[in-house]
Amino acid sequence: MFKRLKFILFICLFLFGINGAFSQEKVKWGDWQAWGDQNDGTYKNPIIPADYSDLDCIRVGKDYYAVSSTFQYSPGFVILHSQDLVNWSIISHAVNDITKISPEMNWDKMNTYGRGIWAGAIRYHQSKFWIYFGDPDQGYFMTTAPKAEGPWEPVTQVLAAKGWDDGCPFWDNDGQGYFIGTNFADGYKIHLFKMTSDGKKLIKESDKILYQSKGSEANKLLKIKDTYYHFFSEVKDSGRVVMMERSKSIYGPYEGPKQLSYAQKEYNEPNQGGIVQTQNGDWYFLTHHGTGDWSGRNMSLLPVLWIDGWPILGNPDSNQIGSMVWSGKKPVSGKKKIKPQTSDDFNTTKLTQQWEWNYQPRADKWSLTERKGWLRLKAFRPLEENNIVKAGNTITQRSFRTSFNEVIVKLDLQGMTKGQKSGLTHFGSPDYASLGVVYDGVVKKIEYKTKNSVVSGDTILSNNLWLKSIWGLDGISQFYYSTDGSEFIPFGDPYQLMWGSYRGDRIGIYTYNNDSDTGYLDIDYFNYRLEK
Repeated sequence: MFKRLKFILFICLFLFGINGAFSQEKVKWGDWQAWGDQNDGTYKNPIIPADYSDLDCIRVGKDYYAVSSTFQYSPGFVILHSQDLVNWSIISHAVNDITKISPEMNWDKMNTYGRGIWAGAIRYHQSKFWIYFGDPDQGYFMTTAPKAEGPWEPVTQVLAAKGWDDGCPFWDNDGQGYFIGTNFADGYKIHLFKMTSDGKKLIKESDKILYQSKGSEANKLLKIKDTYYHFFSEVKDSGRVVMMERSKSIYGPYEGPKQLSYAQKEYNEPNQGGIVQTQNGDWYFLTHHGTGDWSGRNMSLLPVLWIDGWPILGNPDSNQIGSMVWSGKKPVSGKKKIKPQTSDDFNTTKLTQQWEWNYQPRADKWSLTERKGWLRLKAFRPLEENNIVKAGNTITQRSFRTSFNEVIVKLDLQGMTKGQKSGLTHFGSPDYASLGVVYDGVVKKIEYKTKNSVVSGDTILSNNLWLKSIWGLDGISQFYYSTDGSEFIPFGDPYQLMWGSYRGDRIGIYTYNNDSDTGYLDIDYFNYRLEK
C-alpha cells in the first residue's frame, strides 16, 4: 500500500512540474506546427524534425554531446553540441574518410546504401571523448579526440566480424573497459566483452552473453552508484519497446528486464537514444523515432522519472511504463534558440559541418578555393549513366519537416561541357527527383528528372541560374527555376519526398557528365529557410 501511494505521489509531482513539467496533448504524427525551443522556457517535440537516427547523448560539465549514424554519407558519424538538450548545432564528424571502414563506400563503388555507419555511442573517459560504432558488414570501430570538435584519430577496428550492431563502451570505477553489442546475425544475442587498456580491441575470451530476445539491440551500459544498468530495445507484438535490466555485478545476474516505454507506433516508435542527467539533477531521454518516413528518424526529448529504481521514459501510467510527451519545460533555461546549420555562402576554405557527401567524394573533383566564395563541383562520369544514385560527389544535407521549407541555390553554368548535367535534387535511394540543366554541347536546357521519368523544358541562355524547391509538413516538393533570381517558374510535377535505405530525404546539389570527366559547376550560395 505504501509503495502504491509513493508511486502516486511521484506521478503528481511529475505532472505538476517537479522534474520537468510537460503536456499530455495529443499530436498527429508529422502535423507539428511548432517544434523545438518555444522562446518561453518550454519546448515542443520533435526538437529537431529531421533525420538524426540512432542517437546517443552524454553530458560533460555544462555541455551536452549527441551522435547519430550516417550510413554511406561522408564525413561520417555526425556529432552535435547543446547547452540545454533542446537547441543543437553540428560541431564535427568522427570519420573524415569512410573508405577506412570499407572501400565499398568510395565514389567508384557506391555499394553500401542502407549499410555503412550504423548506431554507436559517445563517452568521456580520461579527459578524452570516445566514439564507438558498428558497420553491419565490417564490425565495430572506434576513435577518440581531446575535444568533440576534433580532430578525431583515424578509426580503429575493434572487432572484424559481420552481423553485429548497436555497441557501447563502458569504463568501470577501477578503469577496466567493457563493450556491449548485439550479434543480430545470431538471433540478436547481446554480448559483453572486456576491452584492452587502450580501448582498441575486444578481449574475445572474456565474452559473455547477457541477453537475447526478438530484435534486442540499441545497447547502452551505464553505472549509477553501485548498480549497473543495461538499456536496450526489443520487438514485442505491439512494436519496438525500450527495456532495461540491472545488476550489482556487471556480469549479472541481472534483474528484469523492465519495460520502460510503450511502442507507440502512432508516434513512429521512440526507442533508441541516450539517458542523461542534467547539471540540475533531472534526467532526460534523447531519442529518435525509429519508424522512418520521408523526413527520416526525427529527434525528440522525453523527461525521465525514476520509479523504484527504474528510469521510466515520458509519461508513466499505472503499470509504470512511459509514453510519448510532446512538450515540456526546457531542462536548462536561458540558452539561446538555435537550429542545426543549413544555409551556406561558401565563403570559407573548408566545408561547413551540415554538408555530407553521398559516399566518399573524389577529392580532386571539388574545390572551395579555385573561385573564392564559390563551391566548385567538377563533373565526371557516373557509375551508371543518368543515375544520380550512382553519381559521385553529390553534396547533401538533411531535409527538415516543418510547416514551410524553401531552398534556393544560385549556379554559374559557364564551366559546363557536352554531356554534363547539373542541378538541385531531393535525394534518396532508390528514389529521387531533380531539377537542373543538361548540356548537349550546343544548348543548355532545363530538365526535371525522377527515377522513372524525364521532362525537358526551356533553353537557358544565361550562365546564371537559380533553382528552388518548396515543401511543407506533407513532404510534397515543387521545383522552380529562374534566370534573374526574382521571377521563378514552376517546373515538373510535385514530388513526394521519400524514405529509403533507412534514410530520410536529402536536399543536394549534383553535377556529372555522361560523356567524359570534364566540366564544372560553380555554386554561389545555398539558402535554406525554415518556416514562413
